[in-house]
Amino acid sequence: MKYYVLALKKYAVFNGRASRSEYWYFFLFNIIIAFFLGVIEGFLGIAPGSEESVLYSIYQIFIFIPSLAVGVRRLHDVNKSGWFILVPIYNLILLISKGDEGNNKYGDKLSNNGINRKFCIHCGHPTEFDAKFCVSCGNKFI
Repeated sequence: MKYYVLALKKYAVFNGRASRSEYWYFFLFNIIIAFFLGVIEGFLGIAPGSEESVLYSIYQIFIFIPSLAVGVRRLHDVNKSGWFILVPIYNLILLISKGDEGNNKYGDKLSNNGINRKFCIHCGHPTEFDAKFCVSCGNKFI
């Protein structure tokens, strides 16, 4: 769940990198949320004569930009341009591939865009790379 929240906190951040686990946990929680929205809609009887899910359509509008942003950051992790998100089969291969270790042209593995920073896993606040705790939420780094 922390990766889902982290992706939402980086709502429209298209630079930097996203690990496989960040991308795929975000993907997994989107599927889980879609399932529960469908169940809720079924119980409430919203749009019973339609095959369109009203709640999920609203959710898709809300989640479109973060989904695109985390996908682009994931492609950056394998040292590819974010434009490869438009290539159907190849982007899936890239999304499941292991990311580059260390630096690539899109940034360090643990930092954002080559800047000596990292993001707090709890609140998403950018923090100095050698910090012991997050100044925003107080989370202690390991």
